[in-house]
Amino acid sequence: MPDAETPRPSLPSLLRREVADVFAGRESDRPWELPFAIALASGMPVLVGALIGEIGFGALASIGAMTIVYLPRTRLDLRMVAVMSAACAMMACYAFGQIGHVVPAARVPLIAAVALLVTMACRYYRVGPPGPLFFVMTAAIGAYAPGTLAELPQHLGVFALGSIGAVCIAFFYSLHILRHRDPLPLQPPPEELMGEVVVPAVIVAAFVGLSLGLAELLGFEKPYWVPISCIAVLQGATLRAVWLRQLQRIVGTFAGLGAVWLLLHFISEPWHLALAIALLTFCVETIIVRHYALAAVFITPLAILLAEASTLGHTNATPLIVARFADTVLGAVIGVAGGFCLHREPLRNWLGRMLGKLAPKR
Repeated sequence: MPDAETPRPSLPSLLRREVADVFAGRESDRPWELPFAIALASGMPVLVGALIGEIGFGALASIGAMTIVYLPRTRLDLRMVAVMSAACAMMACYAFGQIGHVVPAARVPLIAAVALLVTMACRYYRVGPPGPLFFVMTAAIGAYAPGTLAELPQHLGVFALGSIGAVCIAFFYSLHILRHRDPLPLQPPPEELMGEVVVPAVIVAAFVGLSLGLAELLGFEKPYWVPISCIAVLQGATLRAVWLRQLQRIVGTFAGLGAVWLLLHFISEPWHLALAIALLTFCVETIIVRHYALAAVFITPLAILLAEASTLGHTNATPLIVARFADTVLGAVIGVAGGFCLHREPLRNWLGRMLGKLAPKR
């Protein structure tokens, strides 16, 4: 007798599986000292900015301080080379974004170019999560940050100070943690550069640029959040992971926007903002390796506080919250489309052949 066909799962069971996967957690051995170091690096610039009456500069330096998230788990010398390289790359990305600030028509190709270059670098050097996310975020924020042409060099200098401070904190954290944990070996670069580095980077860059271009066409007021959401979703290692990350980001962002609304009612002093950023950063870095959807609840208010620090208290929070949710949904949907292409083997092979024709013979 022929084998009986496996019954197809019902719609309720599929929905239950999706919900279970979205809210599933995982174990992690991340030490608590690392989230504390990252929170210290991001919170101190905002506190200094609050003390000197320049909260906008403090938030900008805090974005630069996110360099510390690229600290690898290798031995000390390799750690410092990596984090200093990341600091230089973050500064360069912010500078590229500033070019888009001066020439608005160049924003989409510039952000796409940044996504291309940093994705290739992260894949070649085996940079783990968050991968190219913060580099693209830095460039996007730089492209849409308020300020005049004369102020741009000053903004870049403030951003650099935050990155330098993060490197210093990373050094002292590494001295401490390497006394208690053995370093991991350095991973070799990929053997197949076209298939593992170039092709994925081209696809990621294309969809990041598409997301920003579409946001511009739709008239989004501050569309920088759309490519950030897009590339965050594209970090999934498989198409299933991309799909789940999209759902997790939308659900987490929706809840996080509620947290933003509550936070804005309690933040009445600049030092409140510094404390909120430090606490949110600690929560994000503690939770994100265990539960992405829950981490997104804290990522959303953190990103909004950092990017909108100079205007908080001067604008109505409701339009800001609605706009950020629309940005997230659009970026996540485009990210899923990009993930489909990224994990479609025939498409990747075809694109690899096309790009191979353009590659130099030597």
